[in-house]
Amino acid sequence: MNFLYNDKNTNEKNNLKSEETENDNEQTENIQDIKQMGVPSIPEQNIKDIQCITIIGEIEGHFAGNPQKKSTKYEHIIPMLFAIEESKDIKGVLIILNTVGGDVEAGLAMAELINSVSKKVVTLVLGGSHSIGVPLATAGDYSFIAPTATMIVHPIRTNGLVIGVNETFEYFKKMQERITQFIIRTSDIEKEDLEKLMYSKEELVSDVGSVLIGKEAVDCGLINEVGGLKEAMIKLRELINEESNEDNKNVIK
Repeated sequence: MNFLYNDKNTNEKNNLKSEETENDNEQTENIQDIKQMGVPSIPEQNIKDIQCITIIGEIEGHFAGNPQKKSTKYEHIIPMLFAIEESKDIKGVLIILNTVGGDVEAGLAMAELINSVSKKVVTLVLGGSHSIGVPLATAGDYSFIAPTATMIVHPIRTNGLVIGVNETFEYFKKMQERITQFIIRTSDIEKEDLEKLMYSKEELVSDVGSVLIGKEAVDCGLINEVGGLKEAMIKLRELINEESNEDNKNVIK
């Protein structure tokens, strides 16, 4: 009997250890998701109908950024958006922005992908959304900015060696035109007003451009509304419900 009793205790201990190992593995996976993606679980594991994506720090593109700085890697955001598009459970996306800008190609690629997602997307600017962060802020279906948040609008620039030939400046001109056209397409600002903000010489000490704080970004047409997390979530729910009602009407027809 003692042997049987001991075997039973051993089995129970093994089962407990197995459960603890599974819990530890799950926690480790969640920690890795937070570390790599900025969310506690990847989209496939999230059963909620709204997915939150954060774009913070410097936008890292083809080259690795400074390891001492916070960064958002576009190779992380792109797979997340693909997974969201494929998910049947996720109905909307909230994108929270607090970025200083960064790689222009990577930022514009992310903005185009956000704009092409079939799910409803609301963007919220907290702290700041500067430089290439501007098209990221306008890429959704509706945009909010916190009362104290800022947006710096300026033309593109580059670091390092620049070959002073006409082809180089023509490339910069085309790149700037791509960004300008995207912002105009995804916001209510006019091209003349946007270019006026970009090339202003009155606000930035060592650069050309403009600083827009809260309502100023709304007044010029870049952002739809001043608000915070509560307002952004309410609007996203409204957009999701409107789309759901439209789908139901189409089914009835």
